[in-house]
Amino acid sequence: MNLLIVADPLSTFKTYKDSTFAMMQVAAARGHTLYACEPRHLLLRDTRVLSHAREVTLRPAADADARTHEAWFDAAPPVQAPLAQFDIVLMRKDPPFDNEYLYSTHLLDLATRQGARVVNRPQAIRDFNEKLAVAKFPQLAPPTLVTRLEPVLREFLAEHRDIILKPLDGMGGSGVFRVREDDPNIGVIIETLTAHGERMIMAQRYLPEIRDGDKRVLLIDGEPAPYCLARIPKAGETRGNLAAGGTGVARALSERDREIAHTVGPVLRGLGLTLVGLDVIGTHLTEINVTSPTGMREIAAQTPCDPAALMIDALERIAAQPAAAGDAAAADPAGVRA
Repeated sequence: MNLLIVADPLSTFKTYKDSTFAMMQVAAARGHTLYACEPRHLLLRDTRVLSHAREVTLRPAADADARTHEAWFDAAPPVQAPLAQFDIVLMRKDPPFDNEYLYSTHLLDLATRQGARVVNRPQAIRDFNEKLAVAKFPQLAPPTLVTRLEPVLREFLAEHRDIILKPLDGMGGSGVFRVREDDPNIGVIIETLTAHGERMIMAQRYLPEIRDGDKRVLLIDGEPAPYCLARIPKAGETRGNLAAGGTGVARALSERDREIAHTVGPVLRGLGLTLVGLDVIGTHLTEINVTSPTGMREIAAQTPCDPAALMIDALERIAAQPAAAGDAAAADPAGVRA
């Protein structure tokens, strides 16, 4: 299998915790060929979507935990190739989901019409804002409000007395505030997050179960991995995100976790979302992460489960299916092996 990974620069990966790297390791161990490019290396020439991709070879395991520079991989010179020439194109670019990210999904969407198998499906990535997506499953979510109107936000706060406010385009817990009804900074927090009423934000009732962890449940091809990663907030912190200093503790899924996963899993799989990270606090679904869900390395280190291997299993199944369009030739003059 020729696997093209579209991601941030490989040299920026923190391989000791990076899920994309974990998938690359499994794929390489199985004999698959790895290629990599950044979204800026995608292009449309006339009618064809191409990439300037480099074949990547992983260095021995002894070098795999290097945290700086390019010590963990070697890369060949870039080749120009149609995306349809790769067996799988794995989109793993981190947010923010800005205009450049959006343009990338449009190019990837065109590539799917030319026979490329893109995971996750680009249209589904566009359709599933990671915060707003919980509105598709209101029976699983906590009380939620999306607005830019300060009076409406204040009414929600008065009703629930303790709420979370967050931007719709953040990641890693950035811009997340816990606000109580007696907080003297309510006004400035709302002004800052909404840019004085110009930007929509999300409010959710505060869930005290966050003390036990914000659980990341990985859905792979519609099925939950048997273990989740509970991200425990550090002392004095509301956010459990690892990027905000939380501690990741792997746990077996609870019955409620499985109920949530089995409710949303078939729907997401049907939309072409092969890898999804559900955020679950207590008994509630709070976010549906579809861009670049993480947590694989931590789960694999603490349990018998290897989510990266489960994901490569899924990609191998997808690659074995007939292409959706007939534009992919059997061989490529740019050098990508069929």
